[in-house]
Amino acid sequence: MATVGIVGLGLLGSAVAARLRAAGHDVVGHDVVAERARALVALGGTAAPSAAAVAKAAEAVCVVLPSLASVEDVVLGPRGLVAADRAGQTVIQMSTISPSLTERLAREVGARGLTFLDSPISGTSGMVARGDGIIFVGGERRVFDRWRPVLESVLPRAIFIGRPGQAMTLKLVANLLVALNSAAAAEALLMAKRAGLDLDLALEVLTKSAATSRMLEVRGPLMAKQEFPPQMKLDLFMKDLHLIQEAAGSVGARLPLTDVAERLYAAAMDAGHAGEDLSVVFAALERLSG
Repeated sequence: MATVGIVGLGLLGSAVAARLRAAGHDVVGHDVVAERARALVALGGTAAPSAAAVAKAAEAVCVVLPSLASVEDVVLGPRGLVAADRAGQTVIQMSTISPSLTERLAREVGARGLTFLDSPISGTSGMVARGDGIIFVGGERRVFDRWRPVLESVLPRAIFIGRPGQAMTLKLVANLLVALNSAAAAEALLMAKRAGLDLDLALEVLTKSAATSRMLEVRGPLMAKQEFPPQMKLDLFMKDLHLIQEAAGSVGARLPLTDVAERLYAAAMDAGHAGEDLSVVFAALERLSG
């Protein structure tokens, strides 16, 4: 069993920590929100006062943070992981960031004698807590092989994709489908509701039909209840949509459906739903329907 660090104990980071603890790993974590660190202690983990303190205590450090700037600061900043100067340590970067930043982090971490895994998670925090989802991994194969048992204690499927940046690109492709399938589920369920159908019955039938999707299964029940507790906060997902558009532009891929979906999610943001789950796009569509 390894001592694994985590910087960022929000919805996804706390789910990762719980999975690691359940597998028997020692977990040392840091978050700027004290309550999240206390929750880690309640799981049997150890709270650290800074990212650098996590780096000094752990053989590998998972980074699970909400923004590109926070990831860059924690990895490369003056009080970050690289500054702790623990040669041979592995940075396991799980946040959704840009492929270009991922490539730069891998280069700069490697130049300082550390190793790097590009390891974004595809799955909501609730799915990860249940062991349901997948980790895309980019980096050196030998580093992946070294840490594969730890990754697979978080989620049973950790798939090697290729060099750093390629796993992140695939994560953005996956999130593109999440965006479109969630919006499609919202449209379909709104039509069913307006037609006077029982939404619980409609969901039961649709999820067993050729029309099903993972997002219909995961987010359909939230839409039917019109309750949107965050599994992926809408404001964070908007960041992902911007990254998707940027990455698509860099490779010359046109995304007309994503353009429309992004406007729908933006409408939900403008209506004050930033902290709710992205399934709240259902409420935005209902308002547009009058």
